[in-house]
Amino acid sequence: MTIPWIKDGEKVLFIGDSVTDCGRSRSANSKDLGAGYPMFIASFVKAMYPEKDITFINRGISGNRTRDLMKRWKEDCIDLNPDWVSILIGINDTWRRYDSNDPMTVEEFESNYRSLLERTKTETNARLILMEPFVLPYPEDRKQWRTDLDPKIQAVRNLAMEYKAVLIPLDGLLASAAAKSNPRVWSEDGVHPTQKGHAFIAIEWMKALGLWKG
Repeated sequence: MTIPWIKDGEKVLFIGDSVTDCGRSRSANSKDLGAGYPMFIASFVKAMYPEKDITFINRGISGNRTRDLMKRWKEDCIDLNPDWVSILIGINDTWRRYDSNDPMTVEEFESNYRSLLERTKTETNARLILMEPFVLPYPEDRKQWRTDLDPKIQAVRNLAMEYKAVLIPLDGLLASAAAKSNPRVWSEDGVHPTQKGHAFIAIEWMKALGLWKG
């Protein structure tokens, strides 16, 4: 049997963009996890491990890029003193190139991301979970995004190795799932997961952390 990496009494922080946000309440001290994969993970964990007291926190904000996380990292990460930090960021660093003519180079993306990891490493005792940003091939124009996104995904993989983080290879996992069915099963716009998409992400996250019983 796989032994869960996350222990009783630990605190898990999810942080990123709209895929993590997923409509969560942002009122002061809210414990709302939104309607996406953080909620599914917390629900599955509580159902499978009712004896464990694991705290889950969601600090995703729709539209965020790596530079936005840098601005709020102290308040929304360091000050929360998490035991685990799960990061999903990057799709907006690509998307803004195509909808706003505001590109971000892979060098800046990697530098921004590295600063987040370095601060977490030096200012907390948290372990890191890096989730690949992803895009599915629907609608048709999403296919051209690969030119910009693929180098950023590789940067995340390199950083995961460098910082000894758990890597969740979402882009490959979702691409494989979409090839077996239809991309719209998992995301209606290639970026924001459907309910099934969020559940899929949650299960893959739990598998990587040794938490999935299935």
